[in-house]
Amino acid sequence: MHPITSGRKRLGAYLVGWVPIAGILAYLLSLTSPLSTGECFVLALPLTLVYAFLCLSTWYVCRSVPAGRSQLGTLALTHLVAGAVSSALWVSLATTLATLYELAPEGRGITERLSPALAPLVVFGFLVYLLSVALSYVLLTLESTRAAERKAMEAAVLARDAELAALRAQINPHFLFNSLNSISALTTQDAKGAREMCILLADFLRGTLGLAGTSTFPLERELELARAYLAIERIRFGERLRVEEDLDAEALVAAVPPLVLQPIVENAITHGISGKVSGGTLAITVKRRDEFVLVAVENPYDEEGPGRPGAGTGLANVRKRLAALHGPLATVKDSKEKGVFRVEILLPLERTGAG
Repeated sequence: MHPITSGRKRLGAYLVGWVPIAGILAYLLSLTSPLSTGECFVLALPLTLVYAFLCLSTWYVCRSVPAGRSQLGTLALTHLVAGAVSSALWVSLATTLATLYELAPEGRGITERLSPALAPLVVFGFLVYLLSVALSYVLLTLESTRAAERKAMEAAVLARDAELAALRAQINPHFLFNSLNSISALTTQDAKGAREMCILLADFLRGTLGLAGTSTFPLERELELARAYLAIERIRFGERLRVEEDLDAEALVAAVPPLVLQPIVENAITHGISGKVSGGTLAITVKRRDEFVLVAVENPYDEEGPGRPGAGTGLANVRKRLAALHGPLATVKDSKEKGVFRVEILLPLERTGAG
């Protein structure tokens, strides 16, 4: 569809732009012919209106011969012919109008008085055509630029979604592998606990399967998934695993990627609490900081114990997912102090409609 005729406001602005051209045409007719001022305007106004719509066709001509991809000779010849045809049509319309005005008593002789202005009218019509061509090329350039920007944005969104999907896909196999190992260890020691853990694991996986296609959801739901995971681990660790929560209700509406806390909580147990004979307390804190949300996870760890392979993979995954979603506005920091490992996530307080 033509960009000017696609909306009433655009078409109205376009026609208003032709008002000065009508004035110039009336002045040109008065200079080059013995027409009266009234006759000049009577001819100029309908001529300009019709030519305004006729010049809309230049957009289609310009689209068929793009300025940047057409040879100069082809470009010049095309617009020379089109301009000559447009000017000829304009002059024919002027003589037709004059003939019609001759039918009225006050219009007698107007055709003869218009004759000296026909040649200047041809030149003026061609110049106006060229002006219309310039406008059409500007519109085509803007349209091309917008299309390129739209494609770039769509490509960026698709790349981000693909990255988020790939990163999230890394979580489930890793978590499932660890859970099955835990169940395997329990089968010989606590068969009842192993069965209960299988049921909890099935419930947890059933909940995560419903997240396919969900890019974000409220932090409150993410905490529910974290609690479901901790319930599974509590079967294995019993009283050795204790959980404390300090939550700010205002911050629980923040949009987060699904399963963004799960690898952090899993690391806290796998690389921290499981290495201590007495276990420990896993503390989850969620606070609002102006237009941001702070999520902190703390756990004790054995300072003298050997490091475990895989430590840091979960954090790297979380950093990439939050960077893909929020860019530099989201940060993930980790620190160790006096036997306590702490992870802090700071992200914008953006709400989501996902449920």
